[in-house]
Amino acid sequence: MKEGGFFLKIYLASTSPRRQELLKKIFNQFEIIPPEDKEITTSKNPLELSLVLSQKKAKSVAAKIQEGIIIAADTVVALDGQILGKPIDEKEAFWMLTRLAGREHEVYTGVTLIKMPEFYQKSFSERTKVWFYPLTAQEIQKYIATKEPLDKAGAYGIQGYGALFVQKIEGCFYNVVGLPVARLYRELLDWEVFFR
Repeated sequence: MKEGGFFLKIYLASTSPRRQELLKKIFNQFEIIPPEDKEITTSKNPLELSLVLSQKKAKSVAAKIQEGIIIAADTVVALDGQILGKPIDEKEAFWMLTRLAGREHEVYTGVTLIKMPEFYQKSFSERTKVWFYPLTAQEIQKYIATKEPLDKAGAYGIQGYGALFVQKIEGCFYNVVGLPVARLYRELLDWEVFFR
């Protein structure tokens, strides 16, 4: 965004390498500020949870900067309306992947934008449906051995080895990775952000 001849800085409230790579599709330069959030909320609704968590992240970074646009996101996986977070260990990862096998589930990524110093804020959540092929216990164990599932919501990464389990998706692929870049781009256009 350009104001008075100056471009506002872009801040990504995330340490996720995946979100950093995706944001590069829109901006060549941005600063990473890790959010101070414990991802604690009482919400049981996956869409609402994705929004609340992204808002918490954005606000924690907004307290640290004077001027610029903050982008924060949080991804939630849900099966039959039940939220599947990041597995605490390999046993829970196996349980999650066994439940997802041969089924359809939903991935929500909530995104919050804050423009400082005005503290303009907007939030949105994007939903993508994902279908898994049926999986054997051996396939799941082999995947867990890669350690990839252990820091991912729903215990899989669609951009990694987890792609081998995905039969089809309906919606934005990048939303499942962690940042719906096309929707984000459109929302930023509303704020007349100058890209690249």
